[in-house]
Amino acid sequence: MSKPSATRAVLHVCTRETIRPLRDHVLRLKGFEVDSALTYKEALDMFWARAYDLVLIDVEGDSGIGGAEKLCSEIKSAQPEQLVAFVCNWRVANLTDCPDEIVRTEFDPAAFAEGVQAIVPPAQTN
Repeated sequence: MSKPSATRAVLHVCTRETIRPLRDHVLRLKGFEVDSALTYKEALDMFWARAYDLVLIDVEGDSGIGGAEKLCSEIKSAQPEQLVAFVCNWRVANLTDCPDEIVRTEFDPAAFAEGVQAIVPPAQTN
């Protein structure tokens, strides 16, 4: 697996077809290199294919916690140093402990981008 690029590579995992492209676009506008997956299996395949600065997993309410935690656990078991964050509402954020970070949002694009940038700040150039 190669090292993450200077452009801050994010693997965005979102099973909601209408939201995923919007979030991908917001992240790209903020300078992130984004690969996105619609399924957890596809996400794992992509994860094994290259290195990411952040794996960002969308959690769709209480019903999505189990699948998101399973994916997070598989990633963290294989590579404990991998940074993983969940995108979810405040209530869901209190029900899980697997990810390193939580981006709390009801889909406010600015808040979403700011949350991700706080987790993976721009690379410092000398």
